[in-house]
Amino acid sequence: MNKDQILGAVVMVFCTLGIIAYAWLVFFSVFWQLIIKITAFVAVAGVLGILAWIGYTLATTPPPKPIEEIERELEEELKKAEQSTQSDEDRKEDK
Repeated sequence: MNKDQILGAVVMVFCTLGIIAYAWLVFFSVFWQLIIKITAFVAVAGVLGILAWIGYTLATTPPPKPIEEIERELEEELKKAEQSTQSDEDRKEDK
């Protein structure tokens, strides 16, 4: 077995043990209500936290340039490239 397979087996074993422990806590423990409340809170807080991060990212990211402005910049760059190519050819012809 290589290192990744061993790591995968270890993760699988610990996750299986976690499932068994969670099932015992929910179905056979006197603290089942607390466990359910904690689980629900963590799940909801995790989803809302991710959504808040997405909202923050949307709010703080500057808007993209309009397509017209990008096209104009590309045309200017093409003109500059054509002019430099023509001037290089003119120099070669002069020699």
